[in-house]
Amino acid sequence: MIITSKSNPLIKTVASLSDKKFRKQLGLYIVEGAKSVKECIAAGCEAEKIICTESYQNEFQESVVVSDAVFKSISTETTPQGVLAIVKIPKNELKPPVGNCILLDCVQDPGNVGTVIRTANAAGYDEVYLINSTDPFSPKAVRASMGGIFRIKVYCGGRDEVLNCLEGCALICADMDGENIFEFSPPEKFCLCIGNEGGGISKEVSSRAAYTVKIPMRETCESLNAAVSAGIAMYALKNSINRGN
Repeated sequence: MIITSKSNPLIKTVASLSDKKFRKQLGLYIVEGAKSVKECIAAGCEAEKIICTESYQNEFQESVVVSDAVFKSISTETTPQGVLAIVKIPKNELKPPVGNCILLDCVQDPGNVGTVIRTANAAGYDEVYLINSTDPFSPKAVRASMGGIFRIKVYCGGRDEVLNCLEGCALICADMDGENIFEFSPPEKFCLCIGNEGGGISKEVSSRAAYTVKIPMRETCESLNAAVSAGIAMYALKNSINRGN
Protein backbone atom coordinates (compact mmCIF):
# COMPACT_ATOMS: atom_id res chain seq x y z
CA MET A 1 0.00 0.00 0.00
CA ILE A 2 1.26 3.47 -0.91
CA ILE A 3 0.49 6.37 1.41
CA THR A 4 -0.90 9.24 -0.63
CA SER A 5 -2.33 11.45 2.10
CA LYS A 6 -0.32 14.16 3.85
CA SER A 7 -2.80 13.83 6.73
CA ASN A 8 -1.59 10.32 7.52
CA PRO A 9 -0.47 10.17 11.21
CA LEU A 10 2.99 8.84 10.32
CA ILE A 11 3.49 11.58 7.75
CA LYS A 12 2.43 14.22 10.28
CA THR A 13 4.94 12.81 12.77
CA VAL A 14 7.78 12.93 10.23
CA ALA A 15 6.86 16.49 9.25
CA SER A 16 6.94 17.54 12.91
CA LEU A 17 10.57 16.38 13.26
CA SER A 18 11.76 19.45 11.39
CA ASP A 19 11.00 21.28 14.66
CA LYS A 20 13.44 20.93 17.59
CA LYS A 21 10.52 20.90 20.04
CA PHE A 22 9.10 17.72 18.56
CA ARG A 23 12.50 16.07 18.08
CA LYS A 24 13.09 16.52 21.79
CA GLN A 25 9.56 15.46 22.71
CA LEU A 26 9.61 12.30 20.58
CA GLY A 27 13.33 11.51 20.87
CA LEU A 28 13.58 11.11 17.11
CA TYR A 29 15.38 12.76 14.20
CA ILE A 30 15.47 12.45 10.42
CA VAL A 31 18.22 11.01 8.26
CA GLU A 32 17.68 11.64 4.56
CA GLY A 33 19.24 10.18 1.41
CA ALA A 34 19.96 6.57 0.39
CA LYS A 35 23.67 6.68 1.28
CA SER A 36 23.07 8.33 4.65
CA VAL A 37 20.28 5.91 5.60
CA LYS A 38 22.47 2.91 4.74
CA GLU A 39 25.37 4.35 6.72
CA CYS A 40 23.09 5.08 9.66
CA ILE A 41 21.92 1.45 9.75
CA ALA A 42 25.47 0.12 9.28
CA ALA A 43 26.62 2.23 12.26
CA GLY A 44 24.06 0.51 14.46
CA CYS A 45 21.72 3.45 14.93
CA GLU A 46 18.12 2.64 15.85
CA ALA A 47 16.03 3.39 12.78
CA GLU A 48 12.37 3.15 13.75
CA LYS A 49 11.06 3.41 10.21
CA ILE A 50 12.32 3.92 6.69
CA ILE A 51 10.07 5.89 4.35
CA CYS A 52 10.62 5.94 0.62
CA THR A 53 9.02 6.48 -2.77
CA GLU A 54 8.29 3.59 -5.15
CA SER A 55 11.66 4.01 -6.89
CA TYR A 56 13.44 2.89 -3.69
CA GLN A 57 10.94 0.18 -2.70
CA ASN A 58 13.13 -2.74 -3.81
CA GLU A 59 16.28 -1.27 -2.25
CA PHE A 60 14.62 -0.75 1.14
CA GLN A 61 12.20 -3.64 1.38
CA GLU A 62 11.08 -3.06 4.97
CA SER A 63 10.13 0.53 4.23
CA VAL A 64 6.87 2.45 4.24
CA VAL A 65 6.13 3.53 0.67
CA VAL A 66 4.68 6.96 -0.05
CA SER A 67 3.81 8.93 -3.15
CA ASP A 68 6.31 11.40 -4.61
CA ALA A 69 4.08 14.31 -3.53
CA VAL A 70 3.87 13.08 0.05
CA PHE A 71 7.61 12.50 0.24
CA LYS A 72 8.29 15.97 -1.07
CA SER A 73 6.08 17.40 1.69
CA ILE A 74 8.20 15.80 4.45
CA SER A 75 11.63 16.17 2.86
CA THR A 76 14.05 18.86 4.03
CA GLU A 77 16.11 18.58 0.85
CA THR A 78 15.83 20.99 -2.07
CA THR A 79 15.93 18.02 -4.44
CA PRO A 80 14.60 15.00 -2.48
CA GLN A 81 16.15 11.61 -3.26
CA GLY A 82 13.12 9.68 -2.14
CA VAL A 83 14.24 7.89 1.04
CA LEU A 84 14.58 8.86 4.70
CA ALA A 85 14.76 7.18 8.08
CA ILE A 86 13.23 8.11 11.42
CA VAL A 87 16.01 7.47 13.93
CA LYS A 88 16.14 7.43 17.73
CA ILE A 89 18.25 10.19 19.26
CA PRO A 90 20.88 8.42 21.39
CA LYS A 91 20.53 9.02 25.12
CA ASN A 92 24.08 10.03 25.96
CA GLU A 93 24.17 11.03 29.62
CA LEU A 94 26.91 13.54 30.41
CA LYS A 95 30.16 11.94 31.52
CA PRO A 96 33.86 12.80 31.37
CA PRO A 97 35.60 12.19 28.03
CA VAL A 98 37.60 9.04 27.43
CA GLY A 99 40.11 10.79 25.17
CA ASN A 100 40.71 14.21 23.68
CA CYS A 101 37.46 15.93 22.79
CA ILE A 102 35.79 19.03 21.35
CA LEU A 103 33.61 21.63 23.10
CA LEU A 104 31.28 23.88 21.12
CA ASP A 105 30.41 26.96 23.17
CA CYS A 106 27.19 28.60 21.89
CA VAL A 107 27.80 27.67 18.23
CA GLN A 108 24.52 28.56 16.53
CA ASP A 109 24.87 27.61 12.88
CA PRO A 110 23.72 24.00 12.26
CA GLY A 111 26.05 23.77 9.26
CA ASN A 112 29.00 24.60 11.52
CA VAL A 113 27.93 22.12 14.19
CA GLY A 114 27.49 19.35 11.63
CA THR A 115 30.80 20.12 9.93
CA VAL A 116 32.67 20.08 13.27
CA ILE A 117 31.16 16.66 14.05
CA ARG A 118 32.16 15.46 10.59
CA THR A 119 35.73 16.70 11.04
CA ALA A 120 35.97 15.33 14.59
CA ASN A 121 35.10 11.90 13.22
CA ALA A 122 37.71 12.24 10.49
CA ALA A 123 40.43 13.52 12.82
CA GLY A 124 39.87 10.93 15.54
CA TYR A 125 38.02 12.85 18.25
CA ASP A 126 35.27 10.58 19.58
CA GLU A 127 33.34 13.00 21.80
CA VAL A 128 31.83 16.42 21.12
CA TYR A 129 30.26 18.47 23.94
CA LEU A 130 27.80 21.28 23.23
CA ILE A 131 26.97 24.18 25.55
CA ASN A 132 23.89 26.20 24.53
CA SER A 133 24.54 25.39 20.87
CA THR A 134 22.14 24.59 18.07
CA ASP A 135 20.58 21.13 17.92
CA PRO A 136 23.09 18.66 16.38
CA PHE A 137 20.15 16.48 15.30
CA SER A 138 18.47 19.13 13.14
CA PRO A 139 18.21 18.10 9.47
CA LYS A 140 20.85 20.64 8.37
CA ALA A 141 23.33 19.61 11.07
CA VAL A 142 22.83 15.91 10.36
CA ARG A 143 23.33 16.53 6.65
CA ALA A 144 26.49 18.59 7.26
CA SER A 145 27.92 15.88 9.54
CA MET A 146 28.10 13.49 6.55
CA GLY A 147 27.59 10.45 8.76
CA GLY A 148 29.74 11.76 11.62
CA ILE A 149 26.66 12.06 13.85
CA PHE A 150 26.35 8.24 13.68
CA ARG A 151 29.92 7.68 14.88
CA ILE A 152 30.59 10.44 17.41
CA LYS A 153 29.20 10.64 20.94
CA VAL A 154 27.47 14.00 21.26
CA TYR A 155 26.76 15.43 24.71
CA CYS A 156 24.50 18.47 25.20
CA GLY A 157 24.04 20.35 28.45
CA GLY A 158 24.16 23.58 30.42
CA ARG A 159 27.43 25.44 30.88
CA ASP A 160 28.09 24.44 34.51
CA GLU A 161 27.29 20.77 34.13
CA VAL A 162 29.38 20.40 30.97
CA LEU A 163 32.34 22.28 32.43
CA ASN A 164 32.17 20.19 35.60
CA CYS A 165 32.18 17.10 33.42
CA LEU A 166 35.38 18.35 31.73
CA GLU A 167 37.08 19.15 35.05
CA GLY A 168 39.98 16.74 34.52
CA CYS A 169 40.61 17.86 30.96
CA ALA A 170 42.77 20.87 30.04
CA LEU A 171 40.65 23.35 28.09
CA ILE A 172 42.37 24.77 25.01
CA CYS A 173 40.41 27.77 23.76
CA ALA A 174 40.69 29.02 20.20
CA ASP A 175 41.05 32.80 20.33
CA MET A 176 42.94 35.46 18.34
CA ASP A 177 44.83 36.54 21.48
CA GLY A 178 46.34 33.10 22.00
CA GLU A 179 49.70 31.64 21.07
CA ASN A 180 50.44 30.25 17.61
CA ILE A 181 48.80 26.82 17.48
CA PHE A 182 51.50 25.53 15.14
CA GLU A 183 54.14 26.23 17.79
CA PHE A 184 52.04 24.99 20.69
CA SER A 185 52.63 21.71 22.56
CA PRO A 186 49.33 20.37 23.92
CA PRO A 187 49.07 18.32 27.12
CA GLU A 188 48.34 14.61 26.94
CA LYS A 189 44.61 15.08 27.55
CA PHE A 190 42.76 18.15 26.36
CA CYS A 191 39.47 19.60 25.15
CA LEU A 192 39.54 21.98 22.19
CA CYS A 193 36.98 24.77 22.71
CA ILE A 194 35.36 26.58 19.78
CA GLY A 195 33.21 29.64 20.46
CA ASN A 196 30.21 31.40 19.01
CA GLU A 197 30.47 32.58 15.39
CA GLY A 198 30.22 36.25 16.33
CA GLY A 199 31.11 36.45 20.02
CA GLY A 200 33.78 33.79 20.37
CA ILE A 201 34.41 31.90 23.61
CA SER A 202 32.18 32.89 26.55
CA LYS A 203 33.75 34.42 29.66
CA GLU A 204 32.66 31.42 31.71
CA VAL A 205 34.56 29.00 29.46
CA SER A 206 37.59 31.23 28.85
CA SER A 207 38.02 31.76 32.60
CA ARG A 208 38.59 28.01 32.94
CA ALA A 209 40.98 27.75 30.00
CA ALA A 210 44.36 26.21 30.65
CA TYR A 211 45.64 27.44 27.27
CA THR A 212 44.60 29.83 24.51
CA VAL A 213 45.73 29.28 20.93
CA LYS A 214 45.25 31.08 17.64
CA ILE A 215 45.54 30.26 13.96
CA PRO A 216 47.92 32.82 12.44
CA MET A 217 46.39 34.78 9.55
CA ARG A 218 47.31 37.58 7.17
CA GLU A 219 46.36 41.06 8.30
CA THR A 220 43.87 41.27 5.44
CA CYS A 221 41.82 38.44 7.02
CA GLU A 222 39.88 39.21 10.19
CA SER A 223 38.65 35.74 11.08
CA LEU A 224 37.84 32.22 9.89
CA ASN A 225 34.56 30.35 9.87
CA ALA A 226 34.02 28.45 13.16
CA ALA A 227 34.00 25.03 11.48
CA VAL A 228 37.11 25.84 9.41
CA SER A 229 38.95 27.04 12.53
CA ALA A 230 37.91 23.90 14.40
CA GLY A 231 39.13 21.67 11.58
CA ILE A 232 42.55 23.33 11.35
CA ALA A 233 42.95 23.27 15.14
CA MET A 234 41.92 19.63 15.46
CA TYR A 235 44.56 18.48 13.00
CA ALA A 236 47.24 20.87 14.29
CA LEU A 237 46.87 19.50 17.82
CA LYS A 238 46.78 15.89 16.63
CA ASN A 239 49.87 16.48 14.51
CA SER A 240 51.71 17.96 17.47
CA ILE A 241 50.89 14.90 19.59
CA ASN A 242 51.95 12.52 16.82
CA ARG A 243 55.29 14.34 16.60
CA GLY A 244 55.73 13.81 20.31
CA ASN A 245 55.13 17.52 20.96
